[in-house]
Amino acid sequence: RIIDQLVGAAGSTGANYCEAVEAESKKDFVHKIGIVKKEIKETKHWLRLLARANPECAEEMRKFWKEAHELLLIFSKISRSSRGQ
Repeated sequence: RIIDQLVGAAGSTGANYCEAVEAESKKDFVHKIGIVKKEIKETKHWLRLLARANPECAEEMRKFWKEAHELLLIFSKISRSSRGQ
């Protein structure tokens, strides 16, 4: 179940980014980037749970979590810049 949820959230991140790129307005773009950020946060959540449930792969999950966190920082910056802050 955790893996299915992780794959869904991670896949949704990419799909929602594609939607953001094709946004119909600046407001729509900002909204869709917000969804991307939510999906990244969910991905990080499932990575934490997977690491706890499978300590033998915790180090690998930690690397993926760090990559997800870096993406979250990038999309947070994009979101702030797009809102003019």
